[in-house]
Amino acid sequence: MILEELYEKALRLIPMDIEEGVALYTTAPLEELMFVANKLRQMHNPGKIVGWMIDRNVNITNICFSQCTFCNFCRKKGSQDAYVTSLDDYKSKIDELYSLGGNQLLLQGGMNPELGMSFYIDLFRNLKNLYPSLKLHALGPPEIVYLARKERLSYSLVLSHLIEAGLDSLPGAGAEILSDRVRKVVSPAKATSEEWLGVMRDAHKLNLPTSATMMFGHIETARERIEHLIRIRDLQAEKQENHFGFITFIPWAFQDEGTILLKKHGIRSSYNGPDYIRMIAISRILLNNIRNIQASILTVGKEIGMLSLHSGANDLGSIMIEENVVSAAGANNRFNANEMQTIIKEAGFIPGRRNQKYEAFCPPDVHPPNPPHGG
Repeated sequence: MILEELYEKALRLIPMDIEEGVALYTTAPLEELMFVANKLRQMHNPGKIVGWMIDRNVNITNICFSQCTFCNFCRKKGSQDAYVTSLDDYKSKIDELYSLGGNQLLLQGGMNPELGMSFYIDLFRNLKNLYPSLKLHALGPPEIVYLARKERLSYSLVLSHLIEAGLDSLPGAGAEILSDRVRKVVSPAKATSEEWLGVMRDAHKLNLPTSATMMFGHIETARERIEHLIRIRDLQAEKQENHFGFITFIPWAFQDEGTILLKKHGIRSSYNGPDYIRMIAISRILLNNIRNIQASILTVGKEIGMLSLHSGANDLGSIMIEENVVSAAGANNRFNANEMQTIIKEAGFIPGRRNQKYEAFCPPDVHPPNPPHGG
């Protein structure tokens, strides 16, 4: 297979098949992949604006039946440090979020067997009543699959109820690698590949903005990485023309510190800088119908984050005022708003603060009362 022909195909935004993707990913020189991906980045997002945002990741609960082997965060029911976040805790966390200039919560956590639809509907409604301008980027396909089974509802109905209660967008959480061979080891109790894709398909039909992710660097093969990208691209191709679909794609490197994957299976993270840059570049090349590629600066740090911006990425994500899951496995790259903007400038770009829809951020017209909860 001639690499130059594949580069030309990529630059013409023609979808590649799995064999072509594997050939590019495994044989192309990294500098050539970076060059092609950077040209594609300029086609999708002309200019020098690099996106970033302020949000807070609040975990609804750390009780989870899934017990994924890469996760140090989840607890079993009855554990001494198990919790469900209280409304008062949400208030203090959101007050701090607003004081730092943000208005979005990334709400995730474990799949707690005792929490059903009514819990999430009440939670979303309460938060929106207290903070009308708050944006809820919440849950993910595994939680939707779990709620659909628990309540005996379709994915579409679960999503519709949550949207009515205040859900603004759906994270791409729980994708890991969209290969059931891999999932049987890393997340055996979580949604299957087809279930994950099925939730996203219904979300796109409802025009709910979504993101897609990949956790790589553990037991997956190079081919499975490429298959993951192509399954996401093919699902994006199904969406209606004016619908949001996948707004962005975020690959992040497996963090192994203290995980069951490491302790029980001896699987260390294979992450290194060049491998991450190669993944960013091939993502930009294969995902010809997804406009934004976000580098996971939380897991790869400043230097690789900056290089990613010259390799196809156009976004560095959030400053993450709070993040507990990936941090529990060893990720410790945290930056405040000024540092994030400085990193983007040092890389030769212009910081562009955005919202979850990748629109320029506008401060909310209505600020919460002072103090928001009247206490």
